[in-house]
Amino acid sequence: MGKVTGFVEFGREPPERRPIAERIKDWRENYGEWPEEKARDQGARCMNCALPFCLKGCPLGNLIPDWNDLVYKGRWKEALAALHATNNFPEFTGRICPAPCEASCVLSINEEPVTIESIEKAIVDRGFAEGWITPEPPRKRTGKRVAVVGSGPAGLAAAQQLNRAGHQVTVFERDEYIGGLLMLGIPDFKLGKDVVQRRVDLMADEGIEFRTNANVGEDVPVADLRRDFDAICLTGGSTVPRRLNIPGEDLDGVHPAMDYLTQQNRLGHGVTVPDEERITAEGKRVVILGGGDTGADCLGTAHRQGAELVVQGEILEEPPEVRAANNPWPQWPLIMRSSAAHEEGGIRDYSILTKRFSGADGHVERLHCVRVEWGPPDETGRPSMTEVPGSEFEMEASLVLLALGFLHPQHEGMLEELGVEFDPRGNVKTDGAKMTSVSGVFAAGDMARGQSLVVWAIAEGRQAAHGIDAFLMGETSLPSVKLAGWA
Repeated sequence: MGKVTGFVEFGREPPERRPIAERIKDWRENYGEWPEEKARDQGARCMNCALPFCLKGCPLGNLIPDWNDLVYKGRWKEALAALHATNNFPEFTGRICPAPCEASCVLSINEEPVTIESIEKAIVDRGFAEGWITPEPPRKRTGKRVAVVGSGPAGLAAAQQLNRAGHQVTVFERDEYIGGLLMLGIPDFKLGKDVVQRRVDLMADEGIEFRTNANVGEDVPVADLRRDFDAICLTGGSTVPRRLNIPGEDLDGVHPAMDYLTQQNRLGHGVTVPDEERITAEGKRVVILGGGDTGADCLGTAHRQGAELVVQGEILEEPPEVRAANNPWPQWPLIMRSSAAHEEGGIRDYSILTKRFSGADGHVERLHCVRVEWGPPDETGRPSMTEVPGSEFEMEASLVLLALGFLHPQHEGMLEELGVEFDPRGNVKTDGAKMTSVSGVFAAGDMARGQSLVVWAIAEGRQAAHGIDAFLMGETSLPSVKLAGWA
């Protein structure tokens, strides 16, 4: 431990966000530069706990105290090695992970936690700037071939691990860009696409083959993969959006959030979208239904497109500013969270149930809503919801974005043709090695786990690679993430 009194001497100081008036005029990342001195001071706040709960909080089991201490001591290259030991893509998690490690930090008992995520980003960004991160092709090839279907963080992690084990890996992506939601679902102001492409280029230099516009089950026959590859890893994500199933949901102007976000990302890539297909918030009154990260991504996007007014509505009640008595550390804190997008404007509202949409000439004009109250858990264990009598109200909107999450992966096509079994939630069922009910076919990420965090996707991909390598070779030297509290 470098600085025994660091957590006493230094307060939490994450990187500063760029001024609001500046950043809403462009699509560049929200955060500015973080001086090395600040990063080292923040690393000094790590207490090197005898029982570091941050490791348990991180699905990857990242060696957080180790690289915090190394940053404090200025040993950045060693910190990078410690970081990459468990995490293939810290430049992604350091930007978009909600940091369950920080929620588990022992300092969080009565202080602000260590800026773990910001230190992580500082380490990997310095590694790229210094030229320390270079391609790592395998020393020899095994002769085995693996198909990875889906190029999100789970697929990329599995591909990189399997490639480094010596297998020849081909990644199939149905869209035109490699990266999945990293490239098309997350706005540039949170994750610059050059950051994603930089890593993809490195992986290509390591010998991984990428095939875009390759939709397995449609233009790429499933039979070809079964014939040409020794194992298949399914990492296509959870792609069936949750809907409200209420009257008026089919009106023009009501869109799933991901349709809105992916279109804007394609525009950022220079793709031309016909006017009749354009989804824009410019000059409109926008309502976003869903209070999570995707809703916040829509909010920040609407600000940059020039919305007249944006309301983000949530069916749940407004969370408290501090932990409730029944939500103690080290549980995930169920508290009010504000992203950079919330700083930029908009109205947040809670306990709203939308009953129907209405409009004119086929286009949405208003939402018809009612307030709800939440009570004790019912027989299912979930809090009970009741409508408040006489609380009906309307909201005007010319654009409604449904940020309600996803149900499960698409069953039609590839999954049904492969004949894999599904769990009760409709996700692909796997065992501890991440193998499906079909021998030689594995699944990882949201497709197997359900909609989750980027850090869980990477952990799932690494675990699938561990299982695939053992399946192909009879043994494996690839690390398992089970020691990180796999569940």
